[in-house]
Amino acid sequence: MHISQLVINSLIFSGVGIAILFIAYFIIEKITPENTWKKITQENNTAVAIVFGALIIGISMIISAAIHG
Repeated sequence: MHISQLVINSLIFSGVGIAILFIAYFIIEKITPENTWKKITQENNTAVAIVFGALIIGISMIISAAIHG
């Protein structure tokens, strides 16, 4: 493969992974009873921020493993 094809593939898979991450975040935001973004930003709830950070890292690891195969 040419280097340009490898770069294009990396960009495509990165874009797909980021899109899946955003979709997963919005799904989780919809199924939680509270508005988590408001809790994190306006109420400075550190516990919610830590849980959501861990959730995003976990989803990112799953997406990464699925892309790499």
